[in-house]
Amino acid sequence: MIRILKEAETDRAAIFAREDPVDSVAEPVRAILEDVKAHGDAALKKYTKEFDGADIPTVEVSMGAIDDGFRQADPFLVDILYRAAERVAAFHQHQVRNSFLVNEESGIVMGQKIIPLERVGLYVPGGTAAYPSSVIMNCIPAKLAGVKEIFMVTPPDKNGKVPANILAAARICGVNRVFRVGGAQAIAALAYGTESIPKVDKIVGPGNQFVAEAKKQVFGKVGIDMVAGPSEILVIADGKNNPQILAADLLSQAEHDRNASAVLVTDSEELALAVQAAIEEQIPKLKRAEIARASIDNNGKIIVANSISTAIEISNEIAPEHLELCIDEPFAWLDKIRNAGSVFMGRNCPEALGDYFAGPNHTLPTSGTARFSSPLSVDDFIKKTQYTYYTREALSVAQQSVSHFAKQEGLTGHARSIDIRFDPKVTGE
Repeated sequence: MIRILKEAETDRAAIFAREDPVDSVAEPVRAILEDVKAHGDAALKKYTKEFDGADIPTVEVSMGAIDDGFRQADPFLVDILYRAAERVAAFHQHQVRNSFLVNEESGIVMGQKIIPLERVGLYVPGGTAAYPSSVIMNCIPAKLAGVKEIFMVTPPDKNGKVPANILAAARICGVNRVFRVGGAQAIAALAYGTESIPKVDKIVGPGNQFVAEAKKQVFGKVGIDMVAGPSEILVIADGKNNPQILAADLLSQAEHDRNASAVLVTDSEELALAVQAAIEEQIPKLKRAEIARASIDNNGKIIVANSISTAIEISNEIAPEHLELCIDEPFAWLDKIRNAGSVFMGRNCPEALGDYFAGPNHTLPTSGTARFSSPLSVDDFIKKTQYTYYTREALSVAQQSVSHFAKQEGLTGHARSIDIRFDPKVTGE
């Protein structure tokens, strides 16, 4: 049963505590990375057999198989995928950056170039559930950024096939190549390259703890979006809410995995008790009831705060991945929110809306990292190069300042690289 903690009676450490998974997978992941680095496709096929129970003759999914998947996918879902992709693209279009040039001083030109990454790898989770929504959320911003090659890796089923719905999403979004391999071994292939999978510049997309650890270990060799932890939802609710609806919202994240975190912060003890009872009523009705039960029992909590203002302070400290503001006039409180991955405003905006259809990205910072990081965006698929041009006359104006600055730092070579350009013995002037 979900715990109820009263702010006035509970140690602050208990209120803000996160239950992190205790099993370390660093060493087995390191071994997988090294194996794939050394043995390429052979290692990928071995691990696909071991972990997914599938014999795959080839690592890559053919274009014909992708087309077949598109035709076999649920027609109503295909229509939804098209509309969702349009909404995601419309939102992310506002994030597209432009290069700029500054020429405000005589003889000086400065600027910044926006350059798309050449090749990006998208990890799409599989296994117990297939997530075509992850294809949309990861691919659309990359396309808008101008990435030339987008590769997708995803685990196959026991027959060695990628689910049709995922293949349909890949075709709709414009994924260039699809590979039926998952887990840490897929991250290794994207980072180091194999006979079938070219290495990429950056890897994005959520996965299990093996995928997260693998991304952490290859960072530096390639870029990554973030090290994603378990799914999280925090709901701030006043006493006017329907407890059955709040329970459903909390369970929408608890069903993700056993380590997921569902937290309600309310100023109503009566609502807290009603939501606790509603959760117990709803869990047995879920297809993933066993997972939701473990999440709620181990990581779920209801915090009874002194006020909505205090509830927001608690939320800012927790810095949740998803935050629902189920209160009157949510926009009046929005400026008070400092740390959250994505905020869902009002009583009619469940987090699930953002997972699939609203438009903002669903790849979000977890484990409190919303204190310093942001949702996946077009910015994750670009790099910036700056440039500077000075005429000789403009450099002469800056010479003394730069030379003196360098000497103050003890870098006389820096100073000399400026001064030598005005030394008559060198220039012959």
